[in-house]
Amino acid sequence: MSYVFPPPAVVSVPVAGTGQSFPVRRIYCVGRNYVEHAKEMGFTGREPPFFFMKPADALVVVAEGSTGEMPYPAGTSDLHHEIELVAAIGKGGRNIQAADAMGHIYGYAVGLDMTRRDLQGEAKKQGRPWEIGKGFDASAPIGPIRPAAACGNIADAAIALDVNGATRQSSRTSKLIWNLAEIIEHLSAFWALEPGDLVFTGTPEGVAAVVRGDLMEGRIDGVGGLKIRVT
Repeated sequence: MSYVFPPPAVVSVPVAGTGQSFPVRRIYCVGRNYVEHAKEMGFTGREPPFFFMKPADALVVVAEGSTGEMPYPAGTSDLHHEIELVAAIGKGGRNIQAADAMGHIYGYAVGLDMTRRDLQGEAKKQGRPWEIGKGFDASAPIGPIRPAAACGNIADAAIALDVNGATRQSSRTSKLIWNLAEIIEHLSAFWALEPGDLVFTGTPEGVAAVVRGDLMEGRIDGVGGLKIRVT
């Protein structure tokens, strides 16, 4: 087959401790999935989960032990960090039951759902889609994926983000409103999940703005870390 132009390279994330890389198909994100973050965004309670997406090429892949760089995006003056546990799907399916869901996860990574908060806020006011605030270039920094068996008790792991050495976000994955199994059950009821999908599972409280030159350092116990500077 002849292409009009060379097709783009496959987007992939390295698998920690191996020479392999995880090819990425889609990126799903869960909104407002920690109680305290929901409160700081003006919501309360266990509301039904909702999802939005980012393009696969929005990933900024940072190698283990390295410091990545993400450019400050155009059109915003209010760029926010959101540290998240990312689940990498290794086995696909539709209408996956929560009792079976964990068997569909290949591994986990530390990710950042970067958000143009001012543009997202304006889209919310006008009842418009969030892509301009969420799905922009370089909006999804991510560290290496660690196989699930090597991650320990992912259901109650410490998750935190420091900016320039000061802690901004700190919580535990046990404080997710919808846990991983429930997220996959809900998600697979609306989309067929496939190997290569990534699921950003939500962020704890403490989201705030970053500016050019800021160094963000995220970490999740058992999963690893992510270090990236805004340029």
